[in-house]
This record gives sequence, structure tokens and C-alpha cells, in this order.
Amino acid sequence: MARILFQFIFPILLPALLYALWLTTAERRRIKAGAEEKGRWGDAPWLWLLALGLFFATLITVAVSVFDGGSPTGVYVPSTVNEDGRPIPGRIEPR
Repeated sequence: MARILFQFIFPILLPALLYALWLTTAERRRIKAGAEEKGRWGDAPWLWLLALGLFFATLITVAVSVFDGGSPTGVYVPSTVNEDGRPIPGRIEPR
């Protein structure tokens, strides 16, 4: 669950969270300056925020697969069930 959270969900939401932080900071500055107009979420660049989030998620997925994968010359052993009925997860064994 943590892998899904950090590899997919967090990178997609990160640009919107940073935009919200910026919008909040800008709102506080406007209030200090005495301006009446408020920043609006409806004017947010949602398409760009989503595209940037998908780019981050893709970048992290590629980085994890390149730097954290098994040996490229290894042999994949699929998951099995042993004699006791306990599952043995799939793995990559070196040649």
C-alpha cells in the first residue's frame, strides 16, 4: 500500500498540493496588502497540474523499475504455493 501511495498517488497530487500552498500564501499576502479580490480554485490550471502529476508518476515508475529491479540477466520464478499451503512470492534469481 505504501508503494502505491508513494509511487502513484503522491506524485499525481503533488502539483495540486504545491499550487494550493502557493494559493494560500498569495491569499495571505493579498489580505495583508488590503486587497478585496480572492484567489479562486476554479481558475487553477487543472490540466497542467494533472499533466505534471502524471509526468512525475511516470518518472518515478521508470526510476524505480530501472534502479530497484532485479538483475537483468536473472530468471523470473513465479509465485507458488508450498506443501503447507503458504504462498511463496515471485522473485528474480540470478543465473
